[in-house]
Amino acid sequence: MTLPQSEETVTPAVAAHGRAGLLRRLLRNPVAVACLVILAIIALASLFAPLFTSQDPARSSLTDSLAPMSGKHPLGGDGVGRDVLARLLYGGRTSLLGALIAVAVAVVIGVPAGLVAGYYRKWFDAVSSWLSNLLMAVPAIIVLLVVMSALGQNTYLAMAVFGVLMSPGVFRLIRASVISVREELYVDAARVSGLTDSRIIRRHILPVVQAPTIIQAAQMLGLGIVIQSGLEFLGLGSATQASWGSMLNDAFGNIYTKPELMVWPGAALAITVAAFGLLGNALRDALDGTAVAVRKPSRGAASRGPHADKKASPHADKKAPTAPPETDDALLVLDGLTVSYPTAQGEKTVVDGVSLTVRRGEVLGLVGESGSGKSQTAFAILGLLPREAHVTTSRLLFDGTELGRLGRAAMNRYRGHRIAYVPQEPMSNLDPSFRIGAQLVEPVRRHLGLSAAEARTKTLGLLERVGISDPERVFRSYPHQISGGMAQRVLIAGAVSCEPDLLIADEPTTALDVTVQAEVLDLMRSLQRERNMGLILVTHDFGVVADLCDRVTVMQTGTVVESAPVDRLFADPQHPYTRMLLASTLEDAEPRSALEPSRTVSASGAGITHTGRQEGPA
Repeated sequence: MTLPQSEETVTPAVAAHGRAGLLRRLLRNPVAVACLVILAIIALASLFAPLFTSQDPARSSLTDSLAPMSGKHPLGGDGVGRDVLARLLYGGRTSLLGALIAVAVAVVIGVPAGLVAGYYRKWFDAVSSWLSNLLMAVPAIIVLLVVMSALGQNTYLAMAVFGVLMSPGVFRLIRASVISVREELYVDAARVSGLTDSRIIRRHILPVVQAPTIIQAAQMLGLGIVIQSGLEFLGLGSATQASWGSMLNDAFGNIYTKPELMVWPGAALAITVAAFGLLGNALRDALDGTAVAVRKPSRGAASRGPHADKKASPHADKKAPTAPPETDDALLVLDGLTVSYPTAQGEKTVVDGVSLTVRRGEVLGLVGESGSGKSQTAFAILGLLPREAHVTTSRLLFDGTELGRLGRAAMNRYRGHRIAYVPQEPMSNLDPSFRIGAQLVEPVRRHLGLSAAEARTKTLGLLERVGISDPERVFRSYPHQISGGMAQRVLIAGAVSCEPDLLIADEPTTALDVTVQAEVLDLMRSLQRERNMGLILVTHDFGVVADLCDRVTVMQTGTVVESAPVDRLFADPQHPYTRMLLASTLEDAEPRSALEPSRTVSASGAGITHTGRQEGPA
C-alpha cells in the first residue's frame, strides 16, 4: 500500500539531482504532454503553412468577401475576401515569433542584471533596482503606442520594446532568488576555496535561478501573444502581415453579418495562451521534482507486504523484518516500512523494512546517528514525505485504523488532532507573518469545533501549562519577539492542544541550550504522563533516552538493528552498532589530565605561546 503524501514543495537541492531527467519527469505529467502536443501542432502548422494551403494570406478578392466554407476556402473568407485558413496558419507565425522576441529580450536583460545585482549588491543593485522600478511604473501600452507612432507600425519592433518593459519582472525574480542563496554555507565554502566570482555565479547561483526563469518565461510567452494580438486588434500592426489580432479586428467589424469569424482566431489565442500557462505550471512541478510518479505496488503484493515478491521490491532478497509484538493496548503498529527516492543511478532506499510498535502511555526512543532514517520514518507515519518518495509498508495501523488507505482529507483529520508533531527547529516552524495566538487557535477551532472565545481561553491555559509566565503577552506576540526556548514551548502547547493520542517529537531540544533542554524534557514527560499519550522521541542523545524512554529502537542506515526496553538495552546491548553508540557518550568517561604548567617563551620562539600545554617549535 502507498502512504498518503503531503503536497509540500521540494527544496532546490532535491530538484538539482534530477535536472538531467527533466524531460522524462515532464512527460509523466499528462497535462504537460497535452500542452506540448498542442503547442507543437500550432508551431508546426504555422511553420509549414504552405503545405496546408495554397492561398496567399494577403490576397483579397471582393467576390470572396464573407465567402462561406467551401473547397476553395475551407474556413470561408473574411470581410475583404482573404482566405481565413491561410490567415490563421500564417498568423501563427506572427504571434509566436513576436512573443518569442519579447521574452528573449526580457530574459537577456533581466537575468544578467539580476545575477549581478543580487550577488554583488552595493551601487549596481541600487541603480538597477531604481531603473527597474521606473520601468514598472511606466504604462506599457502607452509606451508601445508612442513607439509605433514614431517608428512605424512594425510588430516585431513593438514586441522588442515590450520585452524591455517586461525585463524588470525577470530582474526582480532573479535578484530575489540570488539574494536568498548568496549567503548559504555552500556559497561561503566556494569563496573560501578560492573560486572566482564568475565561477561561483555560474556553478552555484545560476542553477538555482534556472527553474523560476523557465517558469516565468513560459508565462510571459502567453502574455506576449495577448499583447501582440491586442496591438493588432487596435489596427496598429502591418496591414500586409497576417496575425490573429488582425483577424479579430476584421471579425469584430463583421460580427453581425458573420459572427463565426470570431471563433477561429479567438480559439487559437485561447488554446495557445492556456497551453503556455499550464506548461509553466508543469515545468515548475518537474523542476521541483514533484512530477515524479509514485509507483503503487499491486494489490496482491501489498497484501503480502513489500518483501513478499522479489520483483515487487529491490530489497526483496533481504530477510523480512520480524513484526513487532502486538498487544491490546497497541496504539501504533508499523510493519515493513520502506522509503526510497529516485536518483540518476536508480532508486535510493533511505528506510528499509522498519517495524515498530508504540503502546498507549509508552515513550519509544528512536535512536541513531544523523542520516539513519529516523526523521524519514517519523514523516512517513505522518504522511509528510515529499511526493516523489516511494513509500510502501505492510501495515500502518493507528488505533486499529489503516492509515495507508486514507486519502488526504481523512489523513488531515488525524494529523494535529490524534497524531501531533513537535519539530526540532522551533523558530523555523512558526510563520513570521502571524501572531502566536492566531497560529495556536486555528487548529483548536478546526479539530475541536470550539468558538473563537473558547479556543482562546484553552490556548491561554495551555501556554500557562507549558511554563510561560505571561501567556497573554506571548499570545499577542510575533515569533521574532520570543526566545527559542519559549518558541519550543509554544510548539509543544500547539502539539498537545487538540489532545492527541500519539506525539512524535523530532529532536525537540537540539536547538536549545542545556538548561532549557532540561526544562523542555521535564515538560514533555509531565504532559505525556498526565495525558497518557504514546510518544515517539526521535533523538541521537542517549542521555535523553535514559531520562524519558520506556523502550528504545536503534536505527542504522535505514534499518532497525536493535529494539529493547531501555533498562535492558543499557545493561546488555546486543548489536555492535548499539555498543558503539553507547561507548561514544561522555558518561562515566575518564576526566582529562591536568594541564602542564606554563613556561617562559624562549628567544628562539620555542616553548609555550600561552598558558597551557607545551607546544613544539614555532
